[in-house]
Amino acid sequence: MTADLLLGLQWGDEGKGKIVDVLTSKYDIIARFQGGPNAGHTLEFDGIKHVLRTIPSGIFHKTAMNIIGNGVVIDPVVFQKEIEGLAKFNMDIKSKLIISRKAHLILPTHRLLDAASEASKGKAKIGSTLKGIGPTYMDKTGRNGIRVGDIELEDFNERYRVLANKHEEMIKFYDVNIQYNLDEMEKEFFEAIEELKKIEFIDSEEYINQAQRAGKTILCEGAQGSLLDVDFGTYPYVTSSNTTAAGACTGLGIAPNKIKEVYGIFKAYVTRVGSGPFPTELFDEDGETMARVGNEYGSVTGRKRRCGWLDLVALKYAVQINGVTQLMMMKGDILSGFSTLKVCTQYNYKGKAISHFPYNIETENVTPIYKEFKGWQADLTGMTTYDEMPIELKEYIEFIENYIEVPIKIVSVGPDRKQTILK
Repeated sequence: MTADLLLGLQWGDEGKGKIVDVLTSKYDIIARFQGGPNAGHTLEFDGIKHVLRTIPSGIFHKTAMNIIGNGVVIDPVVFQKEIEGLAKFNMDIKSKLIISRKAHLILPTHRLLDAASEASKGKAKIGSTLKGIGPTYMDKTGRNGIRVGDIELEDFNERYRVLANKHEEMIKFYDVNIQYNLDEMEKEFFEAIEELKKIEFIDSEEYINQAQRAGKTILCEGAQGSLLDVDFGTYPYVTSSNTTAAGACTGLGIAPNKIKEVYGIFKAYVTRVGSGPFPTELFDEDGETMARVGNEYGSVTGRKRRCGWLDLVALKYAVQINGVTQLMMMKGDILSGFSTLKVCTQYNYKGKAISHFPYNIETENVTPIYKEFKGWQADLTGMTTYDEMPIELKEYIEFIENYIEVPIKIVSVGPDRKQTILK
């Protein structure tokens, strides 16, 4: 049996959590394949808003099994708080959630390293969420990391101490003033480790392989967005993992020829959190309106998101590198009320019009070339069918489909799982 992927196609915050929740009833297994607790997947139903940071977004469905894959980095403290937050919903989480032994652990000193590194950069900081994600992946690739499976070993505490001591020496190297109480942080960490042990650890690549052989349906859930991919994103203003389709193969142990549908999610406009280039960013009233109406604040960090017009050059690039087969457009309702909409269809790159995503999209090199569309005034949030939508929105959608050459199958018109229109 094949597996389907679900990916964000912009700089994250596209609405992946909602769509996973909507699609989960079709799948036996939801598997998170990369990223860490810097990701916040928001789901809203029955009048309640939920933000998941490590746990896959299928956890609210009774039948789906949820896997935290080997490509994910886990902060036991954050994970414990996430479990505690779900406790009030009377879910049997232990029977629905399993964790790969090969997933790496975020130590308290990883978070301190993250803060020290960012502080040392001054104005050149990359906008890290300071969750310890980068340093943890650095230890992973540097072959120093501690994995979930190590918790089961007798010398786990010794392994921890060796790495934590090394981190403290590295923190001194940055020569920045960071106040912390490591004893308190470690006490909290080891208490959380005991809670983590209550979840079943698995050899996830074998589990998934056997599930495929048994005909189980699998949805692989990505975090962040394709333009934050460590290889194909706007480096160095990226995350530390592969957020693209290839990351699902390495983050879960799924062979490329076992992947079928690739669902690509994008907003009807574009947002970005933190530093980094953003060709269509708006600094005017339109941008402020998008941020206000769209409630564009990070679900984990609370940071205000930068807003701008839809960038089809970047979107087509993300579709291309991921092999997207179906598109899903989020937050079309936020654009209601704009008299005119703009869509970037080309870049003016060093004086020449180009239609591809270049190596450098900094403002000194790239200026967006726009096509304008007539806006719509209708409130979309109560609509339930595509036929109800205003003609201006349909023209907007059809233009995107023709440009990208991939069909838009879902249009979201609000945060609730019911506010999802199949096209």
